[in-house]
Amino acid sequence: MRIRKTRKGKLKVIFDANALFVPLQFKIDIFEELKVLLNRNFEPVLPKPVKDELEKIAEKGSPKMRKAAAYALKLAEKCMLVDLGEGFANSPDEAILRLAEEWKSPVFTNDRKLRKRLRNINVPVIYVRQKSRLEIDGECRLV
Repeated sequence: MRIRKTRKGKLKVIFDANALFVPLQFKIDIFEELKVLLNRNFEPVLPKPVKDELEKIAEKGSPKMRKAAAYALKLAEKCMLVDLGEGFANSPDEAILRLAEEWKSPVFTNDRKLRKRLRNINVPVIYVRQKSRLEIDGECRLV
């Protein structure tokens, strides 16, 4: 893994909804672990459709999922919210793909299908490995 630095600022990391469940599922401090993994400060980014998905789960999910989603929404407050417009309202994955491709930013997700689609367009993917640590697949660089 190599990380190239440019003059534009912090590395942006795009979060999928399931990434915000990692602290509860695996007892991993995702923000600290990402800082160590990337070896730098970063800016967490949350597409609005992902936040909407979490809010829907917090309202209409099972009691256990509602509690987890409420916790995830608290973590989401640390993220920069990006609104991509109404075209992506019902498709968090498409919003993530578009943003990642446009920004060439890494994406933190455990969704296998989304990970495969991201790797097919050469976007670095951060995921949980062996239920205990974060790993990155692909090269990260500041854009």
